Amino acid sequence: MANPLLPKHLQTAVKTHAQKVCSLYKRALRNAMSTYDDRWLYRYHATLLRAKFDQHKDEKDLRKAKMYLEEGEKELYDNLHYQPRKFAYSPGGINYGRSVTVPDFVLDLWHPLEKARYPEYFARRELRKQEYIERWEKKYGKPIEHDDY
Repeated sequence: MANPLLPKHLQTAVKTHAQKVCSLYKRALRNAMSTYDDRWLYRYHATLLRAKFDQHKDEKDLRKAKMYLEEGEKELYDNLHYQPRKFAYSPGGINYGRSVTVPDFVLDLWHPLEKARYPEYFARRELRKQEYIERWEKKYGKPIEHDDY
């Protein structure tokens, strides 16, 4: 089974036929959602789409099943919507990447007078940074120092 945390281009597991069929079904539903604006019209076409998939769900001959899958991929490709609907926070959506997470090292760039306003926090932070460095050195060893830089 493929790791869902890895990007698609780094996954090495091969998809089963059932996974490919499920993927095709989901992409076809998303395409129908982009094509039909009215909810009732979308649901009607989703029902027709489900009937198409259910028609061949018990196919035992793998060659025919693969042929049906390829025909479905071709049909989806031929009927793709010119402007597919995207989820707002997904890549390609209008809110993707809008809220930027500030990296932790930015706190190290604060002026000492700014840090003085939060003495307990920065004291605890320094302790945690030291603990992190000790754990790193315990696991990976000390970094090699180069004089030629």
